[in-house]
Amino acid sequence: DSCVCLAGFGAVIASESCGISMKETPGCKDAFISELYLTLAFPDRIESWDLQKKEKTPSWSMEIKTESSGPPLNLPLVPGGYIATKPPFYRPLSPQLKAKSLALSAEHAILLSASGAVYTWGLGSHGQLGHGDLTSEEQPRAVEALWGMPMSCVATGGWHSVCISDGGDLYVWGWNESGQLGLPSRGLRKAPQQQSSQQAGAPCQDASTSPAEEPQEGEKHEDVFISIQAFPALLDITPSCEIRAVSCGCRHTAAVTTTGDLYTWGWGDYGQLGHQTLISSDEPQLVEFFREQQMRVV
Repeated sequence: DSCVCLAGFGAVIASESCGISMKETPGCKDAFISELYLTLAFPDRIESWDLQKKEKTPSWSMEIKTESSGPPLNLPLVPGGYIATKPPFYRPLSPQLKAKSLALSAEHAILLSASGAVYTWGLGSHGQLGHGDLTSEEQPRAVEALWGMPMSCVATGGWHSVCISDGGDLYVWGWNESGQLGLPSRGLRKAPQQQSSQQAGAPCQDASTSPAEEPQEGEKHEDVFISIQAFPALLDITPSCEIRAVSCGCRHTAAVTTTGDLYTWGWGDYGQLGHQTLISSDEPQLVEFFREQQMRVV
């Protein structure tokens, strides 16, 4: 029978503090974890466990009825809505959205509908909603710049969002201070040695940002650096390729091509880019390890 086991940085502490053991999770069909809570999906219920408390019972639970029609839903989607990363956990969604998948950050959400339309809501201070401004939205709002282009996958980082079109094109928007959008970042191009000391220890710490940065003294006027990209931008990866899957960390991004290559970019201070360095990058770079081992990423 299926069960849950935590692994990775801090997993030992988390598993001890929340009281979850493999024996207590038989029948679990899906899991979703945030910084503070672990949400588990069972055939008849949803449970959310507080990772900071030593409790033998979940902090919150809800009975569910499996819908007979339509494809099965994956967390954080549940029948009639979704499970948030903090209380109140259950949030309703309009059935008119026909949600296919949902990606959540701590402060914003990006939804993919069955028709391939993209909706976003939540905090918009870093352009992460893709509506061309920095305002927040309480309810799902269609990303108009993508209207008419069906998308197949969505993902979200701390303050950035990405999606893949049916044709394998990658679109990015939001915060780019660490190069997580794959667009030119002054912080990386002009002061790569300073970035580590300024950002280490605070992956999602706010900073002074502006949608377009003016050239500083000594820079060429034609150099364009992007701190905030408030609407979707098409990201070209060289050599030209089609993207099959994408995922985001707080300030870095990873994409898999249809040929099984893995590209990463953004914040790299902890080696999360897989390039055998601790250097951040604002350009998608191939993770050579898998090609050298004659392996395809799926």
